[in-house]
Amino acid sequence: MTVSLMFEMAMSISSVCGVLVAAWLLWRARNQGDLQALAGFAIMMAIWCFGHVVLFQGYEKIGINIILANPLMPTFFLHFAIVFVNSGPAKERTLDRLHLAIPWFYVASVAVVLHSWWMEAGDAISTLDTRSFFIFTDAGSWNLAYTVLIGMLAHGVLLFGWYRHSGNKKRSILAMFGVGAWGLLLATSFVFPSFGISWFPYPMLLLPTYLLLLVYAVVRYQILSVNAFANRALLWLAMMLVILCLIAVISVVSGRIGLQALADVPSWQLWLYSLLMLLMSALIYQPLNRLISRLIYPGAVLNETVLDTWSSRLKEAQDWEQLTALGEDLLSSQIRRSIEIKLNVLQSDSVLDDRDLALQVSRSDSGWRFMLLGWEDASPGMRLTAEVFGSLFSTSCGLLERSLALAATERKRLDEKHLVELGGLSASMAHELRNPLNIIAMAAYDTPPETRQHIQTQLKRADRLVSDMLVYSGGLTLQISTTPLRALVLGILAQAQLDGVAYEIDIDESIELEADPQRLQQVFINLIDNAVAFLRNQPNGKFLIAARTDDKTVVIQVHNNGPEVDASLQGETLFQPFVTKRAGGSGLGLAIVRRIVDAHNGKIQHRSDSGWPVTFELFLPLHSSSTSISNRDPYDTK
Repeated sequence: MTVSLMFEMAMSISSVCGVLVAAWLLWRARNQGDLQALAGFAIMMAIWCFGHVVLFQGYEKIGINIILANPLMPTFFLHFAIVFVNSGPAKERTLDRLHLAIPWFYVASVAVVLHSWWMEAGDAISTLDTRSFFIFTDAGSWNLAYTVLIGMLAHGVLLFGWYRHSGNKKRSILAMFGVGAWGLLLATSFVFPSFGISWFPYPMLLLPTYLLLLVYAVVRYQILSVNAFANRALLWLAMMLVILCLIAVISVVSGRIGLQALADVPSWQLWLYSLLMLLMSALIYQPLNRLISRLIYPGAVLNETVLDTWSSRLKEAQDWEQLTALGEDLLSSQIRRSIEIKLNVLQSDSVLDDRDLALQVSRSDSGWRFMLLGWEDASPGMRLTAEVFGSLFSTSCGLLERSLALAATERKRLDEKHLVELGGLSASMAHELRNPLNIIAMAAYDTPPETRQHIQTQLKRADRLVSDMLVYSGGLTLQISTTPLRALVLGILAQAQLDGVAYEIDIDESIELEADPQRLQQVFINLIDNAVAFLRNQPNGKFLIAARTDDKTVVIQVHNNGPEVDASLQGETLFQPFVTKRAGGSGLGLAIVRRIVDAHNGKIQHRSDSGWPVTFELFLPLHSSSTSISNRDPYDTK
């Protein structure tokens, strides 16, 4: 193969690559001005390379005129550089002005091309096996100088962008500089004949690589599919180089081992046959790969569309039950078998049949994990599908967990805000009710005794309700001190109006805890008053207050043999404000008790399994974290 034929092939390949790259860029660019300008550069380079091919074929006038249009190449590249750089931190007024002046650059480039045609700035000489090759005449110096200046301006813009940008864009510009140096090295030989230098055209044989590398440097950080294509291209290029080396070895060795017929075959024919085999392998690789995958994994049809569908559907789940139902539906539809998904966050009593397939997903310290249950007899394709889905489902569990946590935090914040507002409103209303109650009490002084007694009874009830509202809605400040528990309870019982209700105390004298005695006294008053209210009219009514120490905690139980608490009120509902079955009660007694216990970092609960009809159990720490605590409450608006 002669050098002239190799050069013609290189120019032809560069021209075809330029057209294909330009078409691909225009398809992917859509409204991206920088890629559109780069596509224009690729087209102009394709036309310029085609001009050399035309000149080689003997059409000198047409080929020379095409090559003299080379100022348009750096103009398109300047257009690309300005648009590519002029964004973000590199945006400057100077670049804005250059961007506005781009049409004038194109006009100037066209004018230089027309001037070159008119002045006949190009000519052809016989070289490379009597074939014609382009050279500049004396009048072509303007064309060459203008082309060089526009190219320098474009690279100056890129240099400014490299200085101002960061991240992927900075890396893209750096890659473009490296590719630009490679292109300059290749294209320099283009002007050698014009200066009487005969070393030509060997560097230009590699010109097809310049355009591909330049485009790759620009878009590799913008279009991920380009990197996949580059990965495959480098793989096939490496395989071609291996084949070339192998052919060289065969050509040398075959004659010496008696394979004279093989040794007589020209190396270029061996290389061409091998290249055809390589291209055929590239064409049939994907179909064969899919066919083999179907044979090895029958029934497993996994592609990007299926994975996108799974991901988008699983993101629709708002809770664990919905996520489980969606997961079972998606996986069952894919493998056409009934699938059960078991989540450790869901308490399920279902028993897995030996014939069923299940996906168990659980939470561990390192994140969500999955395990296949009952898949031993499933086909490899079904197992592969289940493993891919299990990985995606585990990721969805993590996303839902974080989403639910954020939603719960937001609900708690809104609830606290609402309670603060409600607490402030309650406190204001309670304070405002004091004045009319005092006026009614004074007005009732001159009424008949029976009427006055009835009014005073109702006023006491109203006053108790107002006091409870003030306690519940106000701030809760604790003054911690060492408090003997038995003495505190006995003091309360000595002043309480028990109305004949019997009681027992089972509290050791040695039990002392660090607490606010006034607040703790209020806790026992409310609990005792609540018990007496239900035991007053009960025969043999009785309550028991017992306490014991458990490690660092005091466990206090207040039992009574009154009527059992309604099932609808048991649990958290019993301690909510304004919830009561007691006649004349405010519904705030137990709510206040829980607030005080919570302020002491304790806990209160109702029990019905202690042998008594009603039991309230309190857990209070023996030792407080500080001697004086000001515990601000969500209801405190001050």
